[in-house]
Amino acid sequence: MARGSRFLPLKTVKDSNQVIKLRQSWSKYNLYNFSRVAPSDYRNNNLFQTKWKTKSLSRNYHGYQVREKVWQRMFDRRLRSVVPMNPEYLAANDGTIESAGRGSGLASEGRAKKKFPIPYMQMTYAPLERRLDTAIFRSMFASSIRQARQFVIHGSVRVNGQRMKYPGYLLNPGDMFQVVPDRVMYAAGQPKVNLAVRKAQAQVDAENAEAEAAQAEEEQAIVEPEPEEDVDDDRDPRDILKELQSQAKSILASPRENIGAKRKQDLRAFTKSIRRLLSRGKSATIKTESIEAQFAEIQEQLKIRRENKAADTATTKDGETTDPTKPKETPSLSPTSTDNILSDTDYNQLFAALQSMQENPVDESKPYATPWMPRDYMSAFAFIPRYLEVNHNICAAVYLRHPVARPGLAEVPTPFNEYVNSTAYAWYLRRR
Repeated sequence: MARGSRFLPLKTVKDSNQVIKLRQSWSKYNLYNFSRVAPSDYRNNNLFQTKWKTKSLSRNYHGYQVREKVWQRMFDRRLRSVVPMNPEYLAANDGTIESAGRGSGLASEGRAKKKFPIPYMQMTYAPLERRLDTAIFRSMFASSIRQARQFVIHGSVRVNGQRMKYPGYLLNPGDMFQVVPDRVMYAAGQPKVNLAVRKAQAQVDAENAEAEAAQAEEEQAIVEPEPEEDVDDDRDPRDILKELQSQAKSILASPRENIGAKRKQDLRAFTKSIRRLLSRGKSATIKTESIEAQFAEIQEQLKIRRENKAADTATTKDGETTDPTKPKETPSLSPTSTDNILSDTDYNQLFAALQSMQENPVDESKPYATPWMPRDYMSAFAFIPRYLEVNHNICAAVYLRHPVARPGLAEVPTPFNEYVNSTAYAWYLRRR
């Protein structure tokens, strides 16, 4: 929220003969531009130049998608503000204390002192906050004002239950607008990685895995480090599941002299069976009981494979030949010889990962990256104005009232101080 500021006004920094413009966007470049603005006192400019430059500077941020003539028709010289009053105090007093000495230059002792001035000039661009595209951006349903405008034009927004295709629609107090959840997840989620970039990343991961495998000890049996049970693991369940799945991939990516062809075949069969079981959790109709059944099935299969491996090892030590009809062994996830192949910590972590994958599955058909993760650099812009009531669970919001100014606070979000907005207000006031 913007407050009445005593700092010097802002000016843009020129880089390669290009003026930096601040935008209503979550882009990392826009966030970098916010850190590059520098203070200026406009001492070398006359009043006309100062008003024009501050008008141009503030218009680049507020409603730059709106044409100048449209904004001039929307401009209102009346600035909305409120004075907070205590109802208990008003009920006990009739206002005589506050009005005593008014007009005579006397100051009453009982008159309440004004702690913060009301930043009226920060409300210069308040009429633009009524626009539908601006309200969508303020509700964090779009990553930029241009994207919010696109959502409206493409028919992904409803106002009071009716589809609205006009981004310039002016909201009235009490209006409810809703955006299609898939559009919001696309706007606030990580972008989908290109196939070529994904292949390059996979190649880099394979090279890193080969380097790590070359440094590891060369052993016949594949032994994994035992997890620490006393340390609390606050990592994301998806990361834990990825680590469990990446272990087999790192082993397969190791040099040929470190692992045999039969062991690679066993590892591929193991990962394929696990992937087949986990793919059942992508359906939206599966409930928690089905996750428990899947996990029990995984545990049972891992236990059977471990018993087969132990029996095969015992027969090999006695000098007998193994039976080719037996199912192929698969290296276990833990070197312990207990009944359960996973410890209690691994069991809880893997179960939480499976449940998270069911709620946030991998879906290649979506236009955003899955599993869904918040977009980078959006935390600096994550705020909701007071005149909006937003419910992100259903991607809907209510326009409660028009933004107003109160002591020490203006409800119009702006990166500029009161001097910039006041001179811009004077420019449009003169033009009217």
